[in-house]
Amino acid sequence: MLTQSRHVSAGGVKSSGRSGRNLKLRSARRSLLPAVAASSASPEHFKPAASPRTTNESSSQPLRSSTRAAAATAPTKSGASSATFKRGHDWEVHKFGGTCVGSSERIRNVAKEMMSIEASDACERMVMVVSAMGTPGDGSPKVTDLLLNALAKAESRDQTYVDDLKALEKKHEDTAGDLLGSDSDEYKDFIGKLREDVVNIESTLKAISIAGTSTETFSDIIVGHGELWTAQMMALTIKKLGGQAHFLDARQILTINPSGSNTNVMYEVSNERLDAWFEERDGAPGIVVATGFIARKPNGVPSTLKRNGSDYSATIFGALFESRMITIWTDVDGVYSADPRKVREAVCLPALSYNEAWELSYFGANVLHPATTLPAMKYNIPVVLRNFFNLDAPGTVISDAKDLLRPGDSMGRSYDEETFPDAADRAQVKGFATIDDVSIINVEGTGLIGVPGTAAMLFDAVRDAKVNVIMISQASSEHSLCFAVKAAEADAAKKAVEDCFKEHIAKGRVEGVEVVENCTILAAVGQEMRARHGTLATLFNALATASVNVVAVAQGSSEYNLTVVVKSDDSVRALRAAHARFFLSETPLAVGLVGPGLIGKVLLSQINEQKEKLLDEFNIDLRVVAIAGSSKMMLSTGDIGINLDTWEDEYANNAEPIDMDAFANHLRNNSDGIPNSVVVDCTASDEVSDFYVKWLQTGIHIVTPNKKVNSGPLSRYNKVRRLQRESYTHYLCEGTVGAGLPIITTLRGLVETGDRIQKVEGIFSGTLSYIFNTWTTDMKFSDVVKQARDNGYTEPDPREDLNGTDVARKVVTLAREAGMMIELDDVPIESLVPEPLRDPSISVDDFMAKLPDYDDEMAAKLAEAEAAGEKLRFVGVADVSNGKASVALGKYPAGHPFTTLQGSDNIIEFQTSRYTQGGSLIVRGPGAGAEVTAAGVFADLLKLTQYLGAPS
Repeated sequence: MLTQSRHVSAGGVKSSGRSGRNLKLRSARRSLLPAVAASSASPEHFKPAASPRTTNESSSQPLRSSTRAAAATAPTKSGASSATFKRGHDWEVHKFGGTCVGSSERIRNVAKEMMSIEASDACERMVMVVSAMGTPGDGSPKVTDLLLNALAKAESRDQTYVDDLKALEKKHEDTAGDLLGSDSDEYKDFIGKLREDVVNIESTLKAISIAGTSTETFSDIIVGHGELWTAQMMALTIKKLGGQAHFLDARQILTINPSGSNTNVMYEVSNERLDAWFEERDGAPGIVVATGFIARKPNGVPSTLKRNGSDYSATIFGALFESRMITIWTDVDGVYSADPRKVREAVCLPALSYNEAWELSYFGANVLHPATTLPAMKYNIPVVLRNFFNLDAPGTVISDAKDLLRPGDSMGRSYDEETFPDAADRAQVKGFATIDDVSIINVEGTGLIGVPGTAAMLFDAVRDAKVNVIMISQASSEHSLCFAVKAAEADAAKKAVEDCFKEHIAKGRVEGVEVVENCTILAAVGQEMRARHGTLATLFNALATASVNVVAVAQGSSEYNLTVVVKSDDSVRALRAAHARFFLSETPLAVGLVGPGLIGKVLLSQINEQKEKLLDEFNIDLRVVAIAGSSKMMLSTGDIGINLDTWEDEYANNAEPIDMDAFANHLRNNSDGIPNSVVVDCTASDEVSDFYVKWLQTGIHIVTPNKKVNSGPLSRYNKVRRLQRESYTHYLCEGTVGAGLPIITTLRGLVETGDRIQKVEGIFSGTLSYIFNTWTTDMKFSDVVKQARDNGYTEPDPREDLNGTDVARKVVTLAREAGMMIELDDVPIESLVPEPLRDPSISVDDFMAKLPDYDDEMAAKLAEAEAAGEKLRFVGVADVSNGKASVALGKYPAGHPFTTLQGSDNIIEFQTSRYTQGGSLIVRGPGAGAEVTAAGVFADLLKLTQYLGAPS
């Protein structure tokens, strides 16, 4: 409730009491409103206005000098009268969209807020521009929609248009009654005018229904009534609340000269009519409440500024009043860096230049219509977009480029570093916008090369077909030219081009006209792109890492925008990827885990423990959005991924049957809106490995400790690696060889720097390392195996470790990395499982019970080695120089690096042309266990985020 104490002056009622809400509003305004001069000269008094004219004057005439007078008397803030009507920085224009005035409560709130501003020292004079009543969120239709619907019904001779008129009448009667009181004279006067308007509209619609057709003039007359009714109610409400207000029918002032699709404003005529309007009202003290959307033609016939024209009305009035600023009040916080419905991380931009706003609006962003910015641009009036329902939001200032806000600048405003981090550094691209439902028309042929006027001829034909061209791209060789049109106009455009080049096509000089359907234009906008290097490269890299193919690209020499065309199926992912790369401080990555067993559980625990630190310190945002086991899976339902604190209970109780295609689709098109995704395969499954090709083809990265691809069929391995390179995806598999040890990374580093690998030899099995590091002559081999099994070093069936196959898979993996294209069957393996016990039908318990029968055989090998001063070690070798590989029990002298291991450590020795046997390169450390294996997988995940843009 607004509590006021008032004193009366010639300027009307002035409030000295403010509500907390009003204080918020003014506080936000003071931080927003720069004192940007519309001109260097201070506005002076104006000359007397001539009588309003209706002649066809040029629409291109500029505003007259700020030295202008009107034969009107306007009160000053102190109440003293001045002999002239003064334009200039004393004026502010505030425009309210339909949602802001969608109910009686909202109209009253708007009136109170504007009265508070007008009564404050921050604002001398105010113009309010209002739209027709929108919907207050209760599902009721908008007034303009009802009027258009009634018009459409009349044209189709549907007599139920009368019902729409009755609904309109009742809506405004109820609203006015709530605002003014149904017994008041103001209410009765308004209702009388309302009913007279409705009768006139009904008569017009009846005539349209009889004729079965309408005209633009009739349409303009009918649909403009919504603004008339809202503005009258607003002015009456302000008076009801104790303020002064004057209703201004914009059809008395704004004079336009429609020309095709353009609306040319006749500023000179409009200014003269404005002067006369003020003269008739003795300066119109108080708030001027003007209608948006509607205007007049030079001959006095009512017209409109077309749909969404109320914003245009506001900027035109801003130019006419030479106002200090123009505020557009809506139900959104400002201009966003991308459509927040598509990009969850989109942020509200604090500032845009006029050109940036124009570019964003052209490409479909919810900013302002491109024409709306023109009056403000021409006279350098800042336009502020604010949310009336969130006064704490500072909004977005649109102003001249040189006035753009920077932290600590002269305009009195700074960025919120928490919600808009590193803003100044990230101004390279201000925002992204998309145009959907686009088709590309592509023309190719040698007949286009070096022929003057070819492009002009083509676009003349397209123009004659009444097709609007959205974007143009031409190769420098002139061999091809493509342009974008709305999908609905593609057929007409194709026919126009084919007719234009009919002779060239017949003679083969033009290969034909191709239409690429289902496309979307993605535009990156920012004036700082001119001063920054690598914008295009960064954009292309972001799209490539998200597996988005670019169909066409265009950039103007002004470099305000950079435009690419992508397939519509990729449009949301492209937008998210581009926004993430340029605008987000975080590098988001959607993670899908396959195999929530021992290693998988530990990995999820490690991610959960580190996720806050990764986000806070390294700007890495890992979100697990899918978990799949052998028979069931769980997919995220919210926008923050799966809760890793409770995932086990959720997985146990709410998982759904496994569907790997649905798993991958969810990962790629997750509800979190993350453009980059990765499958983490923590299984040992060959069946899961078969999905790698499909995942890579759809742009999903892979991180895995699963050895089956690297050591499986060579054809599958080669296909995976080829696809990984061709699709700009990443396949990271450090965990397949040494758990968390950097073995593959080391080997690749050697190869990539030109070193020649001669031999890779090592102890690759943590289980067998433990067994042979522990076993001594006073122990039985079977007892050591049992001890290793009891301590969790072996697989549930120890034969899987003792048969050497796991070591062979690691050897094959490294051999292939070193350039040896071998199969697993090419590697001879010395199995430590006695021949009679290799039968898989023998149970694990039976195997363990019978293993002691072979202790003597193993003891003899150990004794022989000890007698020679050597030790037994189970070693894998990739002899690259000789093209051979092997896995066997070997003997090594005391002091050899392989004999110095402890516990379950692994050790791998690289002999290369740079690292000879005398000084070989050795990697040593824990190579088994869930913790270190999960850590190795985790490290690969973090490496992937660096490839995707996270800081290294």
